[in-house]
Amino acid sequence: MNSIQFHYVIPHVFASREEQHSDIWQQDVRFEKEKLYLVEAESGKGKSTFCSYIQGYRHDYNGKILFDDQDTRQLRVAQWVDIRMRHVSTLFQELRLFPELTAFENVEIKNKLTNFKTREQILEWFDMLGIADKTEAKVGRMSFGQQQRVALMRALVQPFDFILADEPISHLDDNNGRIMGEILMHEAKAQGAGVIITSIGKHMPLDYDRILKL
Repeated sequence: MNSIQFHYVIPHVFASREEQHSDIWQQDVRFEKEKLYLVEAESGKGKSTFCSYIQGYRHDYNGKILFDDQDTRQLRVAQWVDIRMRHVSTLFQELRLFPELTAFENVEIKNKLTNFKTREQILEWFDMLGIADKTEAKVGRMSFGQQQRVALMRALVQPFDFILADEPISHLDDNNGRIMGEILMHEAKAQGAGVIITSIGKHMPLDYDRILKL
């Protein structure tokens, strides 16, 4: 997959608004591989909706969303499964971790599906992210900021053409946010992938190719 295109997309709930003042809604916007994007939004402007459209969880919009030249409304379930496993990785705002599993198990459970990283590579990430002592800790007993770091690692243990990071550092200090950004960009560059980061406030301090207002 080389591009994600929003072709005059407007959520049904926003369709009656006369003026959108958005760089994405009702615009022709293309996200390309090897580019870094920041999508900024105020609360209620549709950030979660935007993410859900890329993930294929919602289709309540006018316009078209295209993966390359493929209209995503035409994709079958098996195709969406392949896209989420091999082409579009997501770091969810709500993290979607298993609280009863350890931090390492939460990463490894996905890595067993992809066989993408070695145990040593994963443990190196734990060390870089300052939570090497938390590998055997139950995620449900970790702070939200620590859980965000675990969720990042889980998002990276797969091949991808794009990675969508929704509010990735909302509960982190500046130093840990910087480290997360470095790890994310290193992996994206290694894969030649595009990166889309969304935020309603604090965001990773990176050299963005384009900043869009939702």
